[in-house]
Order: sequence, then C-alpha cells, then structure tokens
Amino acid sequence: MFSFSPIATVHSCYRTKFGIPRQSGLIEEATGTLEILPPYNQPNALRGLEEFSHIWVIFVFSENLREGWKATVRPPRLGGDQRLGVFATRSPFRPMPIGLSALKLERVELRPRGKILLHVSGLDLVDGTPILDIKPYLPYTDSIPQATGGFADAPPPQEALRVKVEPALQTWLAQRHPALLALAKKVIAADPRPAYQRIPGREYQCYLEDWEILWIVDEQDPTQATITHVHPWKKPRPNAPSPPPSTPR
Repeated sequence: MFSFSPIATVHSCYRTKFGIPRQSGLIEEATGTLEILPPYNQPNALRGLEEFSHIWVIFVFSENLREGWKATVRPPRLGGDQRLGVFATRSPFRPMPIGLSALKLERVELRPRGKILLHVSGLDLVDGTPILDIKPYLPYTDSIPQATGGFADAPPPQEALRVKVEPALQTWLAQRHPALLALAKKVIAADPRPAYQRIPGREYQCYLEDWEILWIVDEQDPTQATITHVHPWKKPRPNAPSPPPSTPR
C-alpha cells in the first residue's frame, strides 16, 4: 500500500465538473493556478521550471471517488453506447483515480509568506483538484508524431455547437467580462453534454469563474445553442445551502 499527500491544489475557472473539456489543451481560454502547498512551497523546488513552456500535472479525480470499479466504460467519443476496457480509455472512473494533464505554463509567481502559484492555461481540472506531482514537458521525448490514437485518433470538433448570445447579454458581457464571454462560448461550442442528455429545448447550466451560465439548444436546430442568462454564483461550502443567484445589473 502507498499513501500520497497532495503537493498542490488547483484554483480553476471550472467550478463544477460539467463543462470541463475531456482533454487538456482543447480550450486555451481556460485558465487557473496551481497553488503549491507546504512544505513543498519552496522557491528552490521550482527553480528552472519557468524555462519550460508546458508541464505534466498528475492529479486525483477527487470528485469521482467511489468504491469498486468496472472493467469496461462507455467513452463519450463513441457516443456513450459502446463499451471499452477501462485501461483503453481516459475515463475518470478508474481503479486508481489518478489523471494526467499537459498544461501550458504561463508563469511562476512567488508571493509573500511562501505562497507560490503556477499560472496555467488549457486547463481541464475542476476547482479544488489535488495535485500529486508536477513534471516538465519534454518535446523531444513526450511528443511522438507517428503515434496512433485508437478510437480517438482525431481531435473532437471544437465547434460541435454554434453559439450565440442574447443581444443585451452579449453587449453587457463584451463590455464588462470579455474573457468570460470568450470562455463560455468555447466551452458550450465543444458541447459538454453527455450523449444521453442531448435534449433540444432543455436548459443547461455550467459554472465558470464566479458565474452561472445558462444556455439552451434550439429545438428546431440542434446545432444551435444560445446563452440566455448569466448570474453571479459562489461555489457552496460542503453541506451549506446555496443562496439563490441574482441577476447582474
């Protein structure tokens, strides 16, 4: 038996699991920080890391912990109706709930009182994810051009849905929160809905930064999504009721 303690925690633009891209690097606008935890928050432990453009992040699927495991899973790329062996997929439901992401390292920030933050982009981790290790990405060995990708040999469509925004909301977001607008449109365009929940006319919500984003897929045109509302939102504390969101003014 082995026991590991996290070396860092994630502060992510993704407040809940729904909406997170299924692989890292797919949405460049998705940003966050890795906060190094004591006793690892020593500048010497990160000396030289800023020379690398990307890092490998080994993490725990902390929101998917459960007893037992299944030998087969249903990959979303196959429509959710075909089963493959769990070790032939990147499913978060694994015997050992450990994941691996390649993230772009934007900068290393050293703050007072020993606080160290790694600013990253291309994030695919939910807020609060525990990090087990960080390693530099080495292009000469980590990139294998002749590799084959099995059932996921080609990247998923980045614009599975065409996204528009209600006109008044578009103006408000463009003026006050342009980064949130760009992120929300990218997340929804990738269509984060599971295959069995793709119901035209149904309202969906995702939580980005400190906002709840409400959107709906057109009943007549299932390739068209519209962002209808944006509300302030704070991730509730465990076992604490969440106050109703208010409409931005």
